[in-house]
Amino acid sequence: MARESWASRAGFILAAVGSAIGLGNIWRFPWMTAENGGSAFLLLYLLIVLVVGVPGLLAAFVIGRRSNRNPVGAFKSLAGSRAWTALGALCVVTSIMLMSFYSVVGGWILRYFLESATGAYFAAPETHFAAISYGAEAFGYQLAVLAATALIVTAGIRRGIEATTKVMMPSIVVLLIALAIWAAQQPGAAQGYEFYLGFDGAYLAENFLSVLGSAAGQALFTLSIGGGTMITYASYVDDDRSLPLDASAIAVLNLAVGILAGLVVFPLLFSFAPGPTEGGPGALFVGIAGAFTNLPGGRLLGAVFFFVVLLAALTSLISMLEIPVSLLVDEFDLERSTATWGLFVLVALAGGVNAFSPAVFTLFADHLVDLFLVLGLTGFMVYTAWVLGPAAIDEFLNGAGPISRPLAIPWRYAIGTLFPTFLLFTFYADVTVLIGFSAGTGLLLVVTLLTLVPFVLVARRSVSKNRPQSTENMD
Repeated sequence: MARESWASRAGFILAAVGSAIGLGNIWRFPWMTAENGGSAFLLLYLLIVLVVGVPGLLAAFVIGRRSNRNPVGAFKSLAGSRAWTALGALCVVTSIMLMSFYSVVGGWILRYFLESATGAYFAAPETHFAAISYGAEAFGYQLAVLAATALIVTAGIRRGIEATTKVMMPSIVVLLIALAIWAAQQPGAAQGYEFYLGFDGAYLAENFLSVLGSAAGQALFTLSIGGGTMITYASYVDDDRSLPLDASAIAVLNLAVGILAGLVVFPLLFSFAPGPTEGGPGALFVGIAGAFTNLPGGRLLGAVFFFVVLLAALTSLISMLEIPVSLLVDEFDLERSTATWGLFVLVALAGGVNAFSPAVFTLFADHLVDLFLVLGLTGFMVYTAWVLGPAAIDEFLNGAGPISRPLAIPWRYAIGTLFPTFLLFTFYADVTVLIGFSAGTGLLLVVTLLTLVPFVLVARRSVSKNRPQSTENMD
């Protein structure tokens, strides 16, 4: 069957930004920022998004557009060794893992949006969230959000994903700006800005490794790289588009909306809650809900806020579901509707565990996903630099402008050496924090190099069967 493509560059960028923004910037970002020292976390997060995120996006874009396939099909068609298809399989597993807990949060948001009309959560926000966050009712709302996602994905790339995100993304930005202006007028706004934007060097020095791992995971989470989303979306991109320009635009827009969301959330948390450190995954619901309790028009404001967050959740869930859907459509020639609703059942079963178990939910949302994303992006970078090699340069240059063209070769070698080293270092740092093991930077660096160097050597021996001849020997 004929494969779809984006109708316009704006459609692709908005869909990719929608995937990147999602709940990562509105739900997870305040939670992770609060647990990692506020501004100290923000600084590392911003640096990683710009310095590592943009080259990482480009690696995913190159793989996707070069292959015009889903992650599994991409590595199968481009690599000379079937072993690389395991990396594509990791993307599919990661997407299903993401959806399994992400859809639970989407269900919480849908419920709060509907309950804003009655003020059901006003009287005792913390007690209310504890009562509704897990169990049969949480599972029911999760199914509703998954069904809405499936309906959009079933409609296809242009009529479903592109048409929907073209409406959702501008709506999210406009409503967030309005909420940020309103939040600035609340009594705790100055404290919120200080926590969010005032640099805390002492905290960063004392907790550098733990903050670094969390910031790296959050950066990859919000950019939707490492899990195959951007490979899938780029597979629908035409050859005349500038991948460097698109990657930069997506990263900058993602940062802008993320910072904007923080200007809404933190002033409200300091104005109407004990602060951002209360509540963990429920911080958004427990803290922000209190902002609407005693305000004139609180029910309307609550509905607007949770509607914005619901749109953000849907844009991300759409991109996650498209990964396994594209696999079934490309590799098994299934009808899009059959693939989508079959996966709806699978994700509902997998996600149900998260809807009923707080321990499983926290494990997935706080640790496993970060680790999987870091490993995935490390693989993308090494593969692009050393397996695709000159073909990656050719793909980078297709549609690139005069500013980005000289960066092609430095980009290739940076994603083949420097950035994978950084990512694996953060991976091991995060693992040591998770298991409670104290390790110095020297030991972590040694373990990183002992992992990366053999990986790169093996990758350099891989031969892409579709690698075109290049006039320049880049190896």
